[in-house]
Amino acid sequence: MASVDQDSHPEVVLDQFGDQVRRWLSTVRRPFGLRDYGATPTESDLEAGRAWQRMLAKAGWACIAWPSTWGGRGASAAEQAVFAEECAQAGVPRQLNIVGPDLVGPVLLAHGSEPQRQKWLPRIRSGDDLWCQLFSEPDAGSDVAGIATRARRAGQGWVVNGRKIWSSGARSADLGLLLVRTGTDRYDLSMLALPMGTSGVEVRPIRQMDGESKFNEVTFDDVGVDDWCLLGRPGDGWKLAMSTLGSERQTLGAQAVALAAHLDDTTRIRPPVGGLARQDYAALWTRIFLLRLNFRRLLGAGRPLGDPLFSTLKLEATELQRDLCRYGVGQAGPAAMSWTGAPPTGTTRFLAQPGQTIAGGTSEIQRNIVAERVLGLPREKTT
Repeated sequence: MASVDQDSHPEVVLDQFGDQVRRWLSTVRRPFGLRDYGATPTESDLEAGRAWQRMLAKAGWACIAWPSTWGGRGASAAEQAVFAEECAQAGVPRQLNIVGPDLVGPVLLAHGSEPQRQKWLPRIRSGDDLWCQLFSEPDAGSDVAGIATRARRAGQGWVVNGRKIWSSGARSADLGLLLVRTGTDRYDLSMLALPMGTSGVEVRPIRQMDGESKFNEVTFDDVGVDDWCLLGRPGDGWKLAMSTLGSERQTLGAQAVALAAHLDDTTRIRPPVGGLARQDYAALWTRIFLLRLNFRRLLGAGRPLGDPLFSTLKLEATELQRDLCRYGVGQAGPAAMSWTGAPPTGTTRFLAQPGQTIAGGTSEIQRNIVAERVLGLPREKTT
């Protein structure tokens, strides 16, 4: 595969990189049934998703942020964003799921032991192992440090008891990235790699409004975990959990692509008629354009994906999706709920949208981050 000229201007380098991705996507024969299912495959997507991951790995497009010694490309955040955008344009997922390549991989590379890396990294890259994230709890959603699931020492390992919720893909996962409490201090947390088939682990799917069941509730009843599965050291869990934040922000450009396609679909089915409708259309088009432009601008300035400024774009992306659904319903009225055609349909989009303001950090949390860490406003006093 041709290399990108790293001595060129950054924008030229990104364009060259995008050309490489586009050429490969235009020529590769896709697995039957493959669709752009987003960050998490449904059970019906698994066969095609795993086949796609194998194809990505064989062609050198899997886990591109990883170093070359582990099969990656050492891609920058900007290159990862370009790859996500090109996949969105082509209507394919950029990888099997988000947790293994984007969350577990970096944790293993930075904090895992060499045997752990040797065992798990190649299987993540090839799609042989599917991972889920086990952080959120019924009483600790956005408050990660408030988790109650506990692991206590027992011989050469740990015994885990507790409950997790909103765990995407847990029913199909081979392993889970599990955050547990191992001490009395609020931040005395640890992280374990949990084989999901372990005795005492129960996974119950949660049916969503849009008819899918990507989320799950997971309970742990005296689950034994070998000490070999501890990532980092006891008490490192908070640090490791924080290192995973921001990974999903690399898809903001791809989200802008999907939003533009959604607006095009809506306009094709119900063109804006009248001055007010055309104004609404123009406002949505402009916001989508600016979302993608500002995302590129922050990446071009070298801002890391964990930078709080990306919270402004995450907030805008989810609220754009909400306003876009409302625009479509306003244009078509009740007929919007019976739109047919290539998925997602108008019904699916409308019902799935509210969850987007929760996933990856609620809109309320994003506003707090912007207020405190971008604008420098004082933290709200609590009683």
